[in-house]
Amino acid sequence: MESAVTTTVTDTSVAARAVDVWKVYGTSEDTRVDALAGVSVDFQRGHYTAIMGPSGSGKSTLMHCLAGLDSVSRGDVWIGDTQVTTLGDRGLTELRRNKLGFIFQQFNLLPTLTAEENITLPLAIGGRKPDKDWLDLVVKTVGLGDRLSHRPTQLSGGQQQRVACARALASKPDVIFADEPTGNLDSRSGADVLQFLQNSVKDFGQTIVMVTHDPNAASYADRVVFLADGKVVGEMFEPTAEAVLDKMKSLDTLHGGV
Repeated sequence: MESAVTTTVTDTSVAARAVDVWKVYGTSEDTRVDALAGVSVDFQRGHYTAIMGPSGSGKSTLMHCLAGLDSVSRGDVWIGDTQVTTLGDRGLTELRRNKLGFIFQQFNLLPTLTAEENITLPLAIGGRKPDKDWLDLVVKTVGLGDRLSHRPTQLSGGQQQRVACARALASKPDVIFADEPTGNLDSRSGADVLQFLQNSVKDFGQTIVMVTHDPNAASYADRVVFLADGKVVGEMFEPTAEAVLDKMKSLDTLHGGV
């Protein structure tokens, strides 16, 4: 284990890492469920990685453990050179506030705030002022320049999710975790959001880890990591929607996914 720790701390190309991570629910033999069963995987800095797998494969659990939103039963999680699994509540809060961005299927915007106020809210909570030049660039990139004074109810679903994307980028996080970010969007709005995430990697060097069930969404990523039964069972680089769909069909057949 010491060698893994040393590698993690010194390897600046790795933005996030899981080392032999287990997440176990239940204590008896009858009730035990291994949501994650010895997962070891690296996520490279400046890359866009999708996590996929059949229902119940552990993909969302892995993302939540990586992001410090859930604890692990055994193993280590790192964000850069920070060992997440040793942090207390305060340390986890600071990590999520200062180093991570989040985009969820539910937009999680505050209805009483304008789009601009929602975008800068995490910075305000942390007592930080936004970098105006960076914020202007982010807003321009997501195409919200004429919507900043609007409240969420005055925005379409696609526009609300773009606000959420801008909010995730506003603090210049080390990693953005996206959990089914297009799940509540129509195909055109979903494509816009996925294109934005792809561009944020190419243009800004952002690191994105996205959980999705959609092969088309995964095709925007540089790499797809496949999970089944709580284990990593494969990966694919430069994925196409067709290749991802074929892989998912084979996993569904082998592991009884739905």
